[in-house]
Amino acid sequence: MSQINQEQIEKIKITDRAAKEIKQIIQENEIPSDYALRVGVKAGGCSGFTYVLIFDEVKENDIVFFSNGIKVTVDPKSLFYLEGTELDFVDSLMGRGFVFHNPNSTRSCGCGHSFSV
Repeated sequence: MSQINQEQIEKIKITDRAAKEIKQIIQENEIPSDYALRVGVKAGGCSGFTYVLIFDEVKENDIVFFSNGIKVTVDPKSLFYLEGTELDFVDSLMGRGFVFHNPNSTRSCGCGHSFSV
C-alpha cells in the first residue's frame, strides 16, 4: 500500500468550504476511518473525461496525502490530469455541490462535470 507522502500535500487542494462539507458527509454517513476521499478521472462525458469523487479504500499504487485535514487518495494516471486542481464546494441559488477548478483543463462542458486536456 502507498504511504502518505508529505511532498504531495498540495497536488490537489481542498478549500475550507469543501473540507467542511466532506467532514460532515463522513460523519453523517459513518465512513470508515481507514477510507480516503478518492479524487480521480475516467473517460466519458461530453468533453472527454469526467471527475470521480468517492470514499474508498486506498489501493496499492495510490498516492495518499492530506489537504485541509482530509485524507485524499488518487491513482497516478488521474493525478496526471488533476495536479494543481482545487476542489471547492458551493451552495448558492444556482445549485449546491462540489466544483473542480482544474488548471489542466482546456475545455469543460456547461455542467462542469466533464473536461478535456
